[in-house]
Amino acid sequence: MKTVSLKIDDSIFGETEKILSQMKKPRNRYINEAIDYYNKFQKRVIIEKKLRVESELVEAESLLVIREFEALGDVD
Repeated sequence: MKTVSLKIDDSIFGETEKILSQMKKPRNRYINEAIDYYNKFQKRVIIEKKLRVESELVEAESLLVIREFEALGDVD
């Protein structure tokens, strides 16, 4: 396990302490779970962005293929 020193805004720290007192959970465990959750969220955001870009590339190629097929149909 790694040791990390953090500077946390006073308001965030106070709110966290209030929540922790109700949860009966160690601060370290709470922060680890919060970072883990945020990492998973950010991975999803990254994947969504990649999918959006790839989808746009496929869309453009699909439209080109459709136009080519339509042009073949017009030849008859």
